[in-house]
Amino acid sequence: MIVGVGIDVVDIERFGATLDRTPALRQRLFSPAEQHLPLRSLAARFAAKEALAKALGAPVGLSWTDVTVFRADDGRPHLQVQGTVQDEIARLGIGHLHVSLSHDAGIASAVVVAEGAS
Repeated sequence: MIVGVGIDVVDIERFGATLDRTPALRQRLFSPAEQHLPLRSLAARFAAKEALAKALGAPVGLSWTDVTVFRADDGRPHLQVQGTVQDEIARLGIGHLHVSLSHDAGIASAVVVAEGAS
């Protein structure tokens, strides 16, 4: 059963300008494993975090750094969650998260599907 679906798009150039204007934002939005990545990857990961929040119903109090987007050995992106995000996922009875990322033509996008536990 699908519990929620979220989608988000990020203008990569505008996102980069925001990170340049507010350097501390990088630490507030991204886990240490993500912070070194190139801008287009950061933008796609931010889109994934926004899409995840939407799939969860946009609850207040989620910490962006409680989600890490990583590539598995098979090349597909996955979400690693902890803390505030893990608590909300457990509360909603979500058993699996599906994520898809893309970046092209200056836009990064992500879709997250939250699937109920079987």
